[in-house]
Amino acid sequence: MSSHVAPDDQVTSGLDRRTELREFLRSRRARIRPEDVGLPSHGRRRVPGLRREELAQLAGVSYAYYARLEQGYGDTMSSEVLDAVARVLRLNEEEREHLGRLAQPERQRTTQAVPPPYRLRPSVQHLLDTLGVPAYVVSRRMDLLGWNRLATALFGDWGRLPPEERNVARLIFLSPAMRDRFADPDRTALRVAGVLRINAGKSPEDSYLSSLIQELSQKSEEFRRFWARHEVSCGSIGDSVRMRHPLVGEFDLVHEPMALPGGAPMRLVTYHAEPGSRSEEALRMLASWEMEPQR
Repeated sequence: MSSHVAPDDQVTSGLDRRTELREFLRSRRARIRPEDVGLPSHGRRRVPGLRREELAQLAGVSYAYYARLEQGYGDTMSSEVLDAVARVLRLNEEEREHLGRLAQPERQRTTQAVPPPYRLRPSVQHLLDTLGVPAYVVSRRMDLLGWNRLATALFGDWGRLPPEERNVARLIFLSPAMRDRFADPDRTALRVAGVLRINAGKSPEDSYLSSLIQELSQKSEEFRRFWARHEVSCGSIGDSVRMRHPLVGEFDLVHEPMALPGGAPMRLVTYHAEPGSRSEEALRMLASWEMEPQR
């Protein structure tokens, strides 16, 4: 199977960092109830969650200072201020890193804004072929670069798709056949949107990634709904995922994404079953039916 190289850039500008920062902070304020942080909850509120002035007070900064952060002027603010805001908003580690990248991009930048073309090393494809579990490799842009026969048995034959359609986010939101392979497709879709957002935060100038987000926003109402939640995620490491297959029914697999070293950012994603479980037997049956080599 040949590796897939992402298409050329399709738009000339990336995501607007200040807009992303403002909407991310607003979404996180909205999920904190005043009573959760010791504030009275009485009185009429136009929007749910904390007001700007309440968050500023709890973080120990002036209202004007915090307002500048929501307006996108975080470059001159100290890490201590961001830490205080993150503490009040109860951000997890992924969300805290996302806030830092949006508020202080020059301090946080550790990777190229636009990565080089993604190419799968032959040794990595050989690794995929020797694994005894469904596995594939994706780029930071969520393009599918390589996969093995068990992945084909589990998800369908991606090799029959045009190269530009071999993208996890595009398949989850635009392909009913792919979504039907998950017993809880909404959970999967929310996780994929979170991965896409955290990757876009790492590389806001990546015009290909921006183009993908724009395409999904135009074509999928569900994507627009999940994108508006501003969830961020590196992937559900070690989570159990309930699969649905037309031949073996529903069964549970453990989802494990891991970074591959060297070159452009890539992640190896595997799905394995608990030893001795019915799910392991289901995978074994799928492997026995997938006898033809991938074309």
